[in-house]
Amino acid sequence: MSTTLAELHQALGGELIGDGRLVIARIAGLAAADACAISFVSHPRYVAQLRTTSAACLIVSPALRDEAVARGAALITPDPYLYFARLTQWWAARTRPQAEPGVHPSAVVAPEAQLGAGVVIGPQAVVEAGAVLAEGVQIGAHAFIGAGVVIGAQTRLAPRVTLMPGTVLGARCLLHSGVVIGADGFGFAPTQGRWEKIEQLGGVRIGDDVEIGANTCIDRGALEDTVIGLGVKLDNLIQIGHNVQIGDHSAMAGCAGVAGSARIGKGCTVGGGAVVLGHLELADGVHISAASTVMRSIKQPGQYSGIFPIDDNSAWEKNAATLRHLHTLRERLRALEKNFEQNIDKNFDKNLDKKSDL
Repeated sequence: MSTTLAELHQALGGELIGDGRLVIARIAGLAAADACAISFVSHPRYVAQLRTTSAACLIVSPALRDEAVARGAALITPDPYLYFARLTQWWAARTRPQAEPGVHPSAVVAPEAQLGAGVVIGPQAVVEAGAVLAEGVQIGAHAFIGAGVVIGAQTRLAPRVTLMPGTVLGARCLLHSGVVIGADGFGFAPTQGRWEKIEQLGGVRIGDDVEIGANTCIDRGALEDTVIGLGVKLDNLIQIGHNVQIGDHSAMAGCAGVAGSARIGKGCTVGGGAVVLGHLELADGVHISAASTVMRSIKQPGQYSGIFPIDDNSAWEKNAATLRHLHTLRERLRALEKNFEQNIDKNFDKNLDKKSDL
């Protein structure tokens, strides 16, 4: 695909400085951009590359207007990163092949399923009885849609997505390959050295505009539903346990895990590899650093970290050994402080007695 700068500007807005007839053939990073590419600068650390890039046009903030214009065409916008995001959406809509509505001959669709206008069902997908697919839903190859599942308008499922019975999925969601929604949560009662299964009777409710990365799993609730709010973004390989609640517009990076019945507020972020233990609560606006383990509820918004710094192995082992004795050292320190305070008090009393004698 190729377009003119003027067409792009007309679609996305901003302030255009330069020749609108300039042809743009691709979007590229600053270092890889050539004379047919458009790129962007959203962070001060990349300003040096602004001066050396070969990009035909740069998307920049007003603060970088003069530097960008000095080297060529520019699109000026208050938020270059947001503009870049919308540019990629606009570009993808024009370059990616659009699926034709209809049901592939190899798909298995129960007669009782309800299909809205423009629904696409790919090869060897299965849609069970009672499932409801709203207008414009796209189901990829080998996907499984269980009995009674409800999928909102314009939602897209990549190949090999599984939605188990009891799942309700909102509008305009995107689920990548390998996602499993509504598998049983990890619930077992110990008895005489073995484990008795607790049947998981709840479902999963997912709001509008949610994106879920490849091979992420969201378990059904034990009794009540697992709930994912509006606009939540989950990366690849994330585990969400049964009865978890995640507030609107929260986001989690890859390999994060949330144990059962935890409640995460609105606008939270969880870094890659971080873990939130079960039955805890995170307030709105809590941000957990990568690889941290949340072991207590967090009531106030802010950035929280719990990472043991990496070091050469010998030093790390020494520090880890010291860490194991911190409780003992704390008790010893408290005892010393108490003894010190008692001695101070005794000396003070003695001095008072001497002054009285005088």
